Amino acid sequence: MDMTPDARAFAKAAHAGQLRKGAAQEPYFVHLEEVAALVAAFGGDAVAVAAAWLHDTVEDCGVTPADLAARFGAEIAAVVAELTDDKALPKDERKRLQQVHAPHKSPRAALVKICDKLSNIRALQLSPPADWPLARRLAYLDWAEAVVAALPSGADQARPAFAAQLAASRAAVGAGAGA
Repeated sequence: MDMTPDARAFAKAAHAGQLRKGAAQEPYFVHLEEVAALVAAFGGDAVAVAAAWLHDTVEDCGVTPADLAARFGAEIAAVVAELTDDKALPKDERKRLQQVHAPHKSPRAALVKICDKLSNIRALQLSPPADWPLARRLAYLDWAEAVVAALPSGADQARPAFAAQLAASRAAVGAGAGA
């Protein structure tokens, strides 16, 4: 059974009122929609697309892994769990662990992770957070590149799009340095 429509509705409700960090202050749902569309475009199955919709619900919305398992099944909940940072840890440690854990991701989680990072670096190009200085923007791009590079094979169809977006984002961030 395809849980994608239910995952979309659940994520939209769970993230209601949340905004992206960028200067445009887009609804957070825009990010989820982009990640899910990218996962589908790069051949993700219904489980991967549902996980894309739900990938930030545990971290950002007070949803528990048990909630996801009960509503969407163990398979989708397991992919989301692979994508969830432990918010009890300091931010720098969470970022470090994303890179450490990247090589051990399942193919579905790797695809969602690449698409998530692709969406984030695109947003950094188009609507960077106003309070992020150049050094922080560049550091984010470096970190996203390192996380994606550490992912196992299996989501290779998304890597060229990530690389192209990374180059575009680096050029835009670099161009902004002279402004």
